[in-house]
Amino acid sequence: MVLSLNVILFLTLHLLLGIKSSMVNLINNGYDGIVIAINPSVPEDEKLIENIKEMVTEASIYLFHATKRRVYFRNVSILIPMTWKSKSEYFIPKQESYDQADVIVANPYLKYGDDPYTLQYGRCGEKGKYLYFTPNFLLTNNFRMYESRGKVFVHEWAHLRWGIFDEYNMDQPFYISRKNTIEATRCSTHITGTNVVFKKCPEGSCVTRPCRRDSQTGLYEAKCTFIPEKSDFTYYCLSIDFFQVTEFCTEKTHNTEAPNLQNKMCNGKSTWDVIMNSVDFQNTSPMTEMNPPTHPTFSLLKAKQRVVCLVLDKSGSMSSVRHLFEPGGLQSMGLQRVCIYTYIQWNITQYNLINNLGFHYQAIIHSNQSTSGSEIILLTDGEDNEINLCFEDVKQSGVIIHTIALGPSAAKELKTLSNMTGGYRFFANKDINGLTNTFSRISSRSGSITQQAIQLESKALKITGRKRVNGTVPVDSTIGNDTFFVVTWTIQKPEIVLQDPKGKKYKTSDFKEDKLNIHSARLRIPGIAETGTWTYSLLNNYASSQMLTVTVTTRARSPTTPPVIVTAHMSQSTAHYPSPMIVYAQVSQGFFPVLGISVIAIIETEEGHQVTLELWDNGAGADTVKNDGIYSRYFTDYYGNGRYNLKVHAQARNNTARLSLRQQQNEALYVPGYVENGKIILNPPRPEVKDDLAQAKIEDFSRLTSGGSFTVSGAPPPGNHPSVLPPSKITDLEAKFKEDYIQLSWTAPGNVLDKGKANSYIIRISKSLMEFQEDFDNVTLVNTSNLIPKEAGSKENFEFKPEHFRVENGTKFYIAVQAINEANLISKVSHIVQAIKFIPLPEDSVHALGTKISEITLAIFGLPMIFSIF
Repeated sequence: MVLSLNVILFLTLHLLLGIKSSMVNLINNGYDGIVIAINPSVPEDEKLIENIKEMVTEASIYLFHATKRRVYFRNVSILIPMTWKSKSEYFIPKQESYDQADVIVANPYLKYGDDPYTLQYGRCGEKGKYLYFTPNFLLTNNFRMYESRGKVFVHEWAHLRWGIFDEYNMDQPFYISRKNTIEATRCSTHITGTNVVFKKCPEGSCVTRPCRRDSQTGLYEAKCTFIPEKSDFTYYCLSIDFFQVTEFCTEKTHNTEAPNLQNKMCNGKSTWDVIMNSVDFQNTSPMTEMNPPTHPTFSLLKAKQRVVCLVLDKSGSMSSVRHLFEPGGLQSMGLQRVCIYTYIQWNITQYNLINNLGFHYQAIIHSNQSTSGSEIILLTDGEDNEINLCFEDVKQSGVIIHTIALGPSAAKELKTLSNMTGGYRFFANKDINGLTNTFSRISSRSGSITQQAIQLESKALKITGRKRVNGTVPVDSTIGNDTFFVVTWTIQKPEIVLQDPKGKKYKTSDFKEDKLNIHSARLRIPGIAETGTWTYSLLNNYASSQMLTVTVTTRARSPTTPPVIVTAHMSQSTAHYPSPMIVYAQVSQGFFPVLGISVIAIIETEEGHQVTLELWDNGAGADTVKNDGIYSRYFTDYYGNGRYNLKVHAQARNNTARLSLRQQQNEALYVPGYVENGKIILNPPRPEVKDDLAQAKIEDFSRLTSGGSFTVSGAPPPGNHPSVLPPSKITDLEAKFKEDYIQLSWTAPGNVLDKGKANSYIIRISKSLMEFQEDFDNVTLVNTSNLIPKEAGSKENFEFKPEHFRVENGTKFYIAVQAINEANLISKVSHIVQAIKFIPLPEDSVHALGTKISEITLAIFGLPMIFSIF
């Protein structure tokens, strides 16, 4: 027992990371608790704070009117970096921290544009993670490109808070409507404008021409751009999901035909319909005031040196390891160096903070610092039925409590303690077999990437007597500072050989054995660890089998080059059988997604049962958007009730990883310009990424992270149970004509959501979109008797001839697919796709489409220039 706890505690304190949780509340029509955090790397600038205030104040007015007088912003906290100078108007934060902020202000890793966006990867109606703004966006005049910062903020807030999606589509900017007209992908067809191709603008003059129709697709050519009329600018800007302004598209104005993410993810519902179904609006009525009651109140917060206190409960099993947390014990476990890097100061004096809690707290009182904003890491393996008696006192104290439940007997109320104080919660087994998979991490919470510990390896190996095991650990060029190799054993210390990429060897004698006899030895690599593949070899000299563990941790090599970071969490903190949950893992470098890697989730129960899931970034099943660096998968393999723990391992091997520099999903739309009185008023050009930079290769790496714990209830005992969930909805269906046949492709769902293999498919086809929307079950069936479903995640391809229909040039079909599993449960209907029979015409007979303009005056930055039809 002592051995197991010691190793858990070592890993817990050496590497600590959490899960983001917003503090925003809606009370009496006003949003409170919004946190806007400025990254420590951003240079100090008073104007930045003033512009943030102006943006949110303006946004509050737009939000109030856009929601028909239902909500506004009341209280906002701006988190000032510790790198900025202290001022009298800056207060100490309580539970506010960078890693839990709703809005992040930070420079991008690479200089690629300043478009704001929302990190959002849940289902329709689910909250996003955070809004992102660059300092340059907030400090420069963006009126021409985005119209106003306040309206952009409301646009992004709708993504973040209510889970709506963009109604424009830069990948498919045009489509053919049911009326056989080419339309720009937008929220409402009431928005008028012209479609033009811009030529180069040499020596102060520009030339443009109407868009031509592509002879192969029937759509406009690739460089065609939709320029709205100024008379409609106020209107479409009022549709916050198209040129972000102050009125959301309703059922009457929503364009259900447009091939955008809102229609795909929300089954054609308008943004306003989704918003009105949100929790915020279910019990919120319009206010009688015609304007917001007040301007937002802003609090400027600046954290001081971080104070963290470890707390063990009073049980006998825990008291046996108390001696490890005296100053000498911390040093012997290598924690002193970790504390220096994360600015943690450990105060070991015992202090009974709240008597009713039933735990012995270590002191959090620090010189010149109150309990507000201080943190407690509470480890316990026992029951306590009186925790709830101290909830109010804890909440008032301003302390952040992170809880770690050791084993199945730990009090269930620990979850509430973490939730109410803004802390993280974790679960760890006590058995030696699961030690390396049950550690927890709590991040630096400051946003400084150099303070975050990164785990590269964590393996538990059961080695038979006199046998050797070998392994490798890649160390990429972005990491290598403060690198530790830690080996633990259950009976006898193994023989250790570690070799760096240049051949230098470290042997057993180089590993410092813990003086407190917790069966562990560690090696801190001097200086910066060599880049490349490290190899290790462990020989079990003992006659019988024993369990060995290997853990490797490091930090960023440079403050200017961010390392690849992995964060993970479940879609919910609690689940009731048979409701599924989703595992999410975000892999990024800076703010750019990392693609083409292997991401594995390991989910463990209190009894030690493990489920391994390969997570996907394929835009199918649980994954919202393909190639966005968010790897996802449904989790349904419940193994009884209780706490579950999530761990994620991300690996890039064989030079397959690449960094995506393409446009983010759910970002503010860049407005190229508008037409006013026959003039096209152009905005400054947005930065473009060259094709060869759109996906930059990155080197091989390995990362591990904890996704925290979650609780399951209502699950049957372990064993085989009948399927109660259908296959997942197909979300990436594509269709096109090839001669007289329609070719379909999609990602195969599973027998249960995205696991296993479906039993069969239902495909329906119609010439009428309205028939699909109003009477789907009676739409014509396609013969799929020869279509055998593949394993979930595989690519399905199916070709058929629409024999029951008359097909001519220009004939348009609408198609949707469902999957059926072995229990005869049917998936939700896929999104509806379009296939058009288009016979290419000779190039010289393809007429230019769009507005006929003989001569238009082009104004850029107020300077008149002339262009003519080309």
